[in-house]
Amino acid sequence: MTSEGNNAYINDILGLSESPPPKEKSEIIEFLSHTNILITGGTGFLGKLLVEKLLRICPDIEKLYITVRPRKGKTSLERFKQNFDDVVYDRLKREQPNFTNKVVMLEADISQDECGLSPKDKKLLINTNIIFHVAADVRFDEKIQDIANINVKSTKFLLLFAKTLPNLKAFVHVSTAYSNCIHPVIDEIHYKDIDADKFLTLLDIMDNERLQKMIPILLDKWPNTYVYTKAIGENVILKYSDDLPVCIVRPSIVISTSKEPIAAWTNNLYGFTGVCLASGVGLLHSLLCRVEYKADVIPADYVVNTMIASAWDVANIKAANKLVQYSKIPDKERIPVYNCVSSCQNPITWGEILKKSELYASKIPTIKFVWCYMLIITRYAFLHNINVLIFHIIPSVIVDTIAFLIGRKPMLLNTYKKIHKFGNVIHYFSSRQWRFKNDNVLKLWKKMNSVDQQNFCFHMSTINWDDYLFLHIRGLRTYMLNDPLDTVQEARKKYVKLLIVHYTVIIVVSLLFLSMLVFFVSYLWSLCPLSH
Repeated sequence: MTSEGNNAYINDILGLSESPPPKEKSEIIEFLSHTNILITGGTGFLGKLLVEKLLRICPDIEKLYITVRPRKGKTSLERFKQNFDDVVYDRLKREQPNFTNKVVMLEADISQDECGLSPKDKKLLINTNIIFHVAADVRFDEKIQDIANINVKSTKFLLLFAKTLPNLKAFVHVSTAYSNCIHPVIDEIHYKDIDADKFLTLLDIMDNERLQKMIPILLDKWPNTYVYTKAIGENVILKYSDDLPVCIVRPSIVISTSKEPIAAWTNNLYGFTGVCLASGVGLLHSLLCRVEYKADVIPADYVVNTMIASAWDVANIKAANKLVQYSKIPDKERIPVYNCVSSCQNPITWGEILKKSELYASKIPTIKFVWCYMLIITRYAFLHNINVLIFHIIPSVIVDTIAFLIGRKPMLLNTYKKIHKFGNVIHYFSSRQWRFKNDNVLKLWKKMNSVDQQNFCFHMSTINWDDYLFLHIRGLRTYMLNDPLDTVQEARKKYVKLLIVHYTVIIVVSLLFLSMLVFFVSYLWSLCPLSH
């Protein structure tokens, strides 16, 4: 970790980072000024960062509408208020203390018909200028009907609703870089493998039970319902955007922030972050992965900056073609796609990223570890399953049995069930290779002036993986485990003691296994006629 990177981290945490005075005027901030913005999914991982960035970078925004649904026994209003207690908003509170005057909560449920918006809310939104459709169900094993309501039906409704808005400037739909993962090369084009209308018709005429039985047929080559419905959502954009200024942003594997609003912030346990966390606390010991393949991970703030810049870009595209019948423009130009990926300009392999993560996790171990870091990486499913049995299942059964006998609640086996669940998800992406193209992203970067490139940085060449991954591990301790950095020294001492126990157990188990093997071979030899 360089001293420069360390200082950047400290500055971000303390809110001391400053930008040099601009020599040019920000075109993007000017575009955002005096606009009304609707954000779906504003309380989610990317949604929080988007809300924070928009309110902090552009104090002249008129209104920012956020859809919030009641959840887990909390009302929409309770969730809305609690949302702004997050540390991610601390910098915004310092720089724009009156930001709440611009934020309007809409009690709505994206999974319901017409996104659960009341007639009063629809009327309130009539002057909306920009829509960021960020809301999505990211659970890979969700029932097809439920996940389709959020990832497909909500998109169609929002497009139809957007057509009623007289002053709409931009509609940004957030998809995923893996929505078209059945193709080895993923370009910034519209793939037409699935017809959204046929799928929606099927949803209307069939019940949940029958649809679930059809999952293998429906998914075909798609690995799960998440990427499948995201692909259908993109087809909805293609079919129903007509003359709207619409674009699609496709992020790859999104992980913690690089710089904004604070370094290394995340609240998302999915994907690579889950692997780092589970292995860092000594729970995950086996991963099915091809170490030579590229790990297409990208910082969350880079994705948010791409989303904001793409809204500005698609508004300019529409304005430049105002004298042309917009629906007659080729799809690729009319509805630009931005592949928000890292592998094109700044690739890193799974082997490299996991090795760096292991190195930094050992330097700053968490006090909350349960065992030593020991992650075995294999490309063979058979060996992975053996590792899971030996290092996950058997130890968890033993520990849970002991816990039960002493009157405590058995928990480890259930924990491993959750770990295996997200592990099976990441396996598909860590054991396959795609070649992405991101020409539109590079063109967008070149369109931006120097001030906007600084304010909305998303060019992956600016990332130093060593510095970033060091901060990433520190961020996991701080924001996911609630383990402050002042426990590092104590954690190191405990970790050394655990290493002694770890290697003692390995030696004892190895000797026992060797003794059993010798005994078994000796027994077989005694039964052999030639031995008499």
